[in-house]
Amino acid sequence: MKRKSKQRGKRPSPTAYDDSFRTLLNDCSELIIPVVNEVFGERFTGTEKVSLGVNELFIRQDNSRMKKRITDSSFVIISDEHTEKRYHIECEEQLDKSILLRIFEYDAQIALNEGSGSNYSLNVSFPHSAVLALRSPLNSPDKMQICVVTPGGEIKYSVPIIKAQQYGLNEIFEKRLLFLLPFYIFSREKELPECNINEEKLRGLIAEYISIREKLNELQNKEEVTEFTKQAIYATIIHVIELIAQKYDKVRKGVEETMGGKIIEYEAKDILNKGLKRGLQKGRNEERKKATEETEERAKDMLRDKMALPLVEKYTRLSMSRIKELAKGLGVL
Repeated sequence: MKRKSKQRGKRPSPTAYDDSFRTLLNDCSELIIPVVNEVFGERFTGTEKVSLGVNELFIRQDNSRMKKRITDSSFVIISDEHTEKRYHIECEEQLDKSILLRIFEYDAQIALNEGSGSNYSLNVSFPHSAVLALRSPLNSPDKMQICVVTPGGEIKYSVPIIKAQQYGLNEIFEKRLLFLLPFYIFSREKELPECNINEEKLRGLIAEYISIREKLNELQNKEEVTEFTKQAIYATIIHVIELIAQKYDKVRKGVEETMGGKIIEYEAKDILNKGLKRGLQKGRNEERKKATEETEERAKDMLRDKMALPLVEKYTRLSMSRIKELAKGLGVL
């Protein structure tokens, strides 16, 4: 399908790169494990299960209306010993003063969604959070900090910053940070105007993407990545290039041809989806059903403890009509 030329030169939408992040996480969630190891100092082996959480959160506003917010990722890594840890990573084109407010807002809502309580206590656990910064000065701090002053004392926690621009290709492959490959181009962003007019510079850039292709082929031959994973990485690489190099036709076309051209249309994804779509959807539906059942069980416990209905609604985010149905079923309403 031909691209429409009128689309060229448009500024990417505020969530354009976030969409690439979420797509790769959704399609190849195992790739996030080495990133978690790198950022949080974990020692996961890669055999663990990654369970993706719902990325739509509903935040109650001052006027008591609910506002939907979209997180870039909320996921649990389940170890081989069946222990679980929850993580939350946001992809940001540029850091600004609002990111920490949003991180805390998301963290608090994730904690509430997973929390438990009674008439006399509320137990919540915040996720381990980080930010993938696509454009960030290399001399900027490596982490941000959130400080919460409570009547019981001051609580602080750090939010590490993953600076996409600081990772070279050798380090990415040595540490298996393949999840960062689509965003590698940000480390060369300042050179793109010259690459577009200087053939020698352009060949140097293309050579790096040839290297990426060859190294991914080697990993596939060693059965360390699948064909599907490789094609998914190719697809998101080209998607990011098309966004960042809209004004640089030679750069965009050169990288696109190197990574397989219209392979971005995701033949591998289409093939896989034909075989797994029903199974994946069934699995996701089962996860959602389980999460709903667990939330309703928490609500029942609160109702048995005679907690006021508005408080049950606040802590579980269930609708009032559903809470009343549960209360009638328990005979407490």
